Amino acid sequence: MVQQITAETVSIIYPEDNGEPMAENTEQFRWIVTIKENLEILFANNPEVFVAGDLLWYPVEGNNKICQAPDTMVILGRPKGKRGSYRQWEENNIAPQVVFEILSPGNRAGNMGQKLLFYQRYGVQEYYLYDPEDIELNGFTRSQDWFEPILEMNGWVSPLLEIRFQLTENDLEIYRSDGRKFLSSVELDRLREQEYQRAEKEHQRAEEAIAELEQERQRYQALLEQLNRSGIEIK
Repeated sequence: MVQQITAETVSIIYPEDNGEPMAENTEQFRWIVTIKENLEILFANNPEVFVAGDLLWYPVEGNNKICQAPDTMVILGRPKGKRGSYRQWEENNIAPQVVFEILSPGNRAGNMGQKLLFYQRYGVQEYYLYDPEDIELNGFTRSQDWFEPILEMNGWVSPLLEIRFQLTENDLEIYRSDGRKFLSSVELDRLREQEYQRAEKEHQRAEEAIAELEQERQRYQALLEQLNRSGIEIK
């Protein structure tokens, strides 16, 4: 007897690793981490924004060959939490709206072109591609079913994330809507240390002020006692 294999009897496995490294060099890795972590900080108080780095995204149920692992992706309208992969049909069929890719010497033009077509086909709204070696930033926004290139990226503000891109001679700078700059982990730690030192100085000044007030109170009390012993009553 030959058993007929149906879709119900086949369990499709969606791998959580595509076998490719997250980054090919330190500069690419630095930018992936900086963008991903600063976006996490930006949306830390919004439980319905999920940010991921190097996470496999499967847009089509039943086909584990259709996937990409963006360097960073942002999904508005999905809760934070642990995921081994992003299976779109399990996420109210919400596609990542914003995707970032960081170029490295191993990113060939053909490979990046395939990614652009993938993101265009499967619903990405904003796509940003940064080359840290040449300090070149390209961006695309969705117009119906197609990507339209952003003609001027210097000073561009993301419609969905409200972050501003600023190109300088030496690097790319990204700013939040409140004007605060995206910082590396080292810069963030240095800033925290400066804030800690400032708070410590404020605390020390407050303690010194309290001690001075206590000394004044004690001197005043001693003066009252001395006057009372001299028969002078203070009302």
